[in-house]
Amino acid sequence: MLTCHCICFTFNWFDQNQNHDTMHQDISITCKDNTPLAATLFVPESPKAAVMIGPATGIKRQFYFNFANYLCEQGFGVISFDNRGIGESLKGNIRNSDASLVLWGSQDMPAVLSALQQRFPSVPHFLMGHSAGGQLAGLMHNVTELSGMFNFGSSSGSLRNMAMSYKIKAHFFMNVFIPLNNLIFGHTKSHLVGMGEPLPKQVARQWQQWCNGQGYVKTAFGNEVTRHWYDTVDFTSHWLLASDDDIACERNARDMLTVYPNMPAELEIIEPQQHGLKDIGHMKFFSRQCQSLWPKATSFFEGHLPPSILAG
Repeated sequence: MLTCHCICFTFNWFDQNQNHDTMHQDISITCKDNTPLAATLFVPESPKAAVMIGPATGIKRQFYFNFANYLCEQGFGVISFDNRGIGESLKGNIRNSDASLVLWGSQDMPAVLSALQQRFPSVPHFLMGHSAGGQLAGLMHNVTELSGMFNFGSSSGSLRNMAMSYKIKAHFFMNVFIPLNNLIFGHTKSHLVGMGEPLPKQVARQWQQWCNGQGYVKTAFGNEVTRHWYDTVDFTSHWLLASDDDIACERNARDMLTVYPNMPAELEIIEPQQHGLKDIGHMKFFSRQCQSLWPKATSFFEGHLPPSILAG
């Protein structure tokens, strides 16, 4: 057992990459409030930087393993993790989980960054955010210790900005499905409608309220969010969207960028057909069929490495 800055690791080697350059290991990360998180560490032979993958709402860490392997093969140390109440980080009955979006941003993500820093202490550290993973970064007390952020599909998720064809489905999920599930089951069975893992009730409730409000996260400022660091973020970021993403449309992405008032940001929208792809949507960037797009992320990270690391 190794403990440092409230981060507790339990190691279990389970795989070795075929080219013998990367190693994977299961780890347990303990948050400041003593909540354990299941995570996987990807270790290259000579790391030039390290990346934490911030998952989308209700998405397990295994979803990102192909992408994490790619990053690792390119020389990046990686941690992929399950937020509390999700996947292997769910302890006990989901009805009793106190997980929330606020706790994901204020407890889980800071602990993962600290774990990344402890494991890769002498290199720059980046966030690869997917949807909520990029939205919640400003709740991290240590967010300014990142060297940059690359997001895919991160936006405000505001219902009012969605196309009418999808808005009807989104309203049903947010304003009918979630409240009824929380009332009847004590959590939201989002897996039944293809929306990731079952969600603890507070996660689903905040997701509903924030997407119905005037701005993701910002809706909770002064209420459930009593302290945040969105206005302190001044590192460079890249926000990648797919033109066929019904959730993270351009208006919602620009809406989200207003929550980071001092952050230099580049917004890029890609057309699937221009990359030989039938579709990308909100999720497929991390699938093998979209691996031709993955250098966009590594190019961003490499573009923000110190000259000394690049020379080495």
